[in-house]
Parts: sequence; C-alpha cells; structure tokens
Amino acid sequence: MKAIVQVENFASSLVGTLWTPIFVGIFIAIVAYALWPRNKSLFDAAARMPLRED
Repeated sequence: MKAIVQVENFASSLVGTLWTPIFVGIFIAIVAYALWPRNKSLFDAAARMPLRED
C-alpha cells in the first residue's frame, strides 16, 4: 500500500511540475494570438457575421 501512495505522490508532482508551465504557455500563446493587431480585422468580420443578411 505504501508503494501505491509513493507512486501517486510522484505522479502528482510530475503533473504539477511539467503540465502547469506547458498549459500556462499555451494560454499565453492563445491570448497573444487573440490580441495581436493583425488579427483584428478577422475577428471584427467574425463578430459581424450573425448580423449579416445574405
């Protein structure tokens, strides 16, 4: 039983150590993409799409 607890502690520390910075980096990349000035016209066009009458 003690070996199982040690494996769980190792797995939980590994997940916290590796995945947290990876997901923070992905989040920052998504926010940077959304706020990048070059993408403004694309997002403005997508925002007007539901109001457009074809």
